[in-house]
Amino acid sequence: MEKNGNNHKLRVCVATCNRADYSKLAPIMFGIKAEPQFFELDVVVLGSHLIDDYGNTYRMIEQDDFDIHTRLHTIVRGEDEAAMVESVGLALVKLPDVLNRLKPDIMIVHGDRFDALALATSAALMNIRILHIEGGEVSGTIDDSIRHAITKLAHYHVCCTRSAEQHLIAMCEDHDRILLAGCPSYDKLLSAKNKDYMSIIHMWLGEDVKTRDYIVALQHPVTTDIKHSIKMFELTLDALISFNKRTLVLFPNVDAGSKEMVRVMRKKGIEHHPNFRAVKHVPFDQFIQLVAHAGCMIGNSSCGVREVGAFGTPVINLGTRQTGRETGENVLHVRDADTQDKILHALQLQFGKQYPCSKIYGDGNAVPRILKFLKSIDLKEPLQKKFCFPPVKDNISQDIDHILETQSALAVDLGGTNLRVAIVSMKGEIVKKYTQLNPKTYEDRLELILKMCVEAASEAVNVNCRILGVGIGGGIVHQHELIHGSSFCAAELGHIVVSLDGPECLCGSQGCIEAYASGIALQREAKKLHDEDLLLVEGMSMKKEEVVSAAHLIQAAKLGNTKADGILRTAGTALGLGVVNILHTMNPSLVILSGVLASHYVNAVKDVINRQALSSVKTVDVVVSNLADPALLGAASLVLDYTTRRIY
Repeated sequence: MEKNGNNHKLRVCVATCNRADYSKLAPIMFGIKAEPQFFELDVVVLGSHLIDDYGNTYRMIEQDDFDIHTRLHTIVRGEDEAAMVESVGLALVKLPDVLNRLKPDIMIVHGDRFDALALATSAALMNIRILHIEGGEVSGTIDDSIRHAITKLAHYHVCCTRSAEQHLIAMCEDHDRILLAGCPSYDKLLSAKNKDYMSIIHMWLGEDVKTRDYIVALQHPVTTDIKHSIKMFELTLDALISFNKRTLVLFPNVDAGSKEMVRVMRKKGIEHHPNFRAVKHVPFDQFIQLVAHAGCMIGNSSCGVREVGAFGTPVINLGTRQTGRETGENVLHVRDADTQDKILHALQLQFGKQYPCSKIYGDGNAVPRILKFLKSIDLKEPLQKKFCFPPVKDNISQDIDHILETQSALAVDLGGTNLRVAIVSMKGEIVKKYTQLNPKTYEDRLELILKMCVEAASEAVNVNCRILGVGIGGGIVHQHELIHGSSFCAAELGHIVVSLDGPECLCGSQGCIEAYASGIALQREAKKLHDEDLLLVEGMSMKKEEVVSAAHLIQAAKLGNTKADGILRTAGTALGLGVVNILHTMNPSLVILSGVLASHYVNAVKDVINRQALSSVKTVDVVVSNLADPALLGAASLVLDYTTRRIY
């Protein structure tokens, strides 16, 4: 157990309540038992396993050669709503003593039964880690609510489908504690079909029965609408009698309403009808063979929409008990029925068909994944589980660490000559600023930006600043809020195209505003003039090692260099055309130009607006920012606005 940091074997308690959950838990139990160097297994049996009317199914656990540590009689008979509640209460009374004696490191709980809710509640209150199998699925009845309640109590989750995984994440469970493994029963299902099955069919249905010429029926009460589910069961039996095919009927589970369903069976003489075989329980290995070779399965068991799909056997799913479950094309739903005719018609459509096998719920490799997941559990991690809630408005209560620190952003200004990074506080104060000459290559620039950001983030700790994020770029303000866009790329205004055949931009396109009016663009044009000895005029001088910059171009224009002045006019026109496009798209009330070049462009921009813009937007105010570092402050505002003011 070196991987998870535990210095002893992981003591695992598996608690099984009924024949259905044992079919999912047994493969895991076999896997745990096969690795005694890593695990100690304790088996607790409770619920309907220990009731004669439901087949005394604890015997199959013994036949599988598992030592049952504890048997708990927890079912209060009555098969109504009150009996279910009393059964949960009885289990809660008995379980603490068992768990105190076993002291497991982790308890494995399956599914959505009321017995499982008692197990999860007991373990959670006794600070025992819980691994929940098959969470995140959706179905009808009270089972849905119980399943999700167990999810909230569980510390780790093994789910069977991608949709179930997404449901768990949507329920705010920690993604790192969710394993998409597939259904454990599929590990056995996908290797079972080729075994000898005719003897099993003959044993349960008679020597004269052939494959694909019989029906398996398994229907349970719907606890949230018992009366309607009993009526559906009556109609199902009437349809099966009329259909006149050999049928294996399994008794319903122990849920409220099951007693009434058994009465319906006996009233219609199902136990003595020549076409029917009514049984309390079929061992899972044999049940697999029966459904794999049946002409059809009918009822509302989860087995019909989950396991049977692995064989492509036709299924008729009745009522609402499995509403929301993922199903293969082999499943035909009969949501409601007033007479037997609709069910009879469904039987005529489905019986004897063969559908493609479905692997929605598993690929046969769930158990190895689950065992690996168990081995990775670190018992030294805090027991208290954490939920991954989506961002919400901050609580108004305060923390002393937050009071003492300054909420800040890292702002990045990618200038033509210099790269600048600054720590900017919530009040718009530049706490610290870093400036470096802009390298020539893209790779070197990126490396330098990252280095400067790391240096600034480290320094932020020393000056007690809490960095909320990194901001780069300009912005559009609408109704006092920055517009961010779907991928945080709104307001890439510098890449508005103003000419189809303009100069190449660093973004790879041509004719962008940046290709004309940015510091880098002006530096490029200044260098061209300098290389042709057309930059310097009277009153200007440059040192031999001095790098040509946009400032030299501006100085030349001021001193009467007509070519430099023409370049600035073209740049101003390009910027003006971009602003006109923005005016026609956004219709803002104010345009603010910032940066060292703003004052040189403002008149040109106004001229273009006056010439090119529609009369409805010509009256817009165009001003120059008087902020000392507008680019850095604007970049910082992107982060500070989004992280502190937006409400989701």
